[in-house]
Amino acid sequence: MPGKITIVDYGLGNVGSVLNMLRYLGVEAESSADPCEIDRADKLILGGVGAFDAGMERLHARGLVDPLNEAVMGRGVPVLGICLGMQLMTERSEEGSMNGLRWVPGEAVRFRDQGTATRLRIPHMGWNEVRILRDCPLADGLPSDSRFYFVHSYHVVCRDGADVVATTEYGGTCCAMLQKGRIFGTQFHPEKSHRFGMTVLRNFASMVA
Repeated sequence: MPGKITIVDYGLGNVGSVLNMLRYLGVEAESSADPCEIDRADKLILGGVGAFDAGMERLHARGLVDPLNEAVMGRGVPVLGICLGMQLMTERSEEGSMNGLRWVPGEAVRFRDQGTATRLRIPHMGWNEVRILRDCPLADGLPSDSRFYFVHSYHVVCRDGADVVATTEYGGTCCAMLQKGRIFGTQFHPEKSHRFGMTVLRNFASMVA
């Protein structure tokens, strides 16, 4: 059975909008900051908006890091990281000094202006087309011209290129979606990306817990 989705509420981000979209789609979901609920979760969503170190500090302060590690790395619970949440799943970020969750080898790096004729605006904010590179349950049914909504100043660079599912172009090619086993991430916001985002969230919701 697909199982209920638990959205990790660590005090930074888009918990309400993700929960509302899942409920709109008829998906059983809840938000929680209780480590015991994380221990019992069938599937997890780690969202977030803001700074990398602030996100890790909140996770540690609420006692959520160990339960998350046990759920994801110990029990193999499917997890979806969204925006900052995807970055927190890596080892580190140029934005701060703290270690990330280290589920995905790689780091978050800041966009750099490459000296192009048009100055690169940071943060990257708006709709971008996403190119799917390989099969992934999260990308099932997405057309080749899928567009998603992004808001970010940093992007993930995976050490293993096989973990990259999809890319987008902004001052160069950057990772828009990743998968490592049952660990998934989107740099874009599916909850704000209309029909394409709904497809991504439906795909995650339909995965077997």
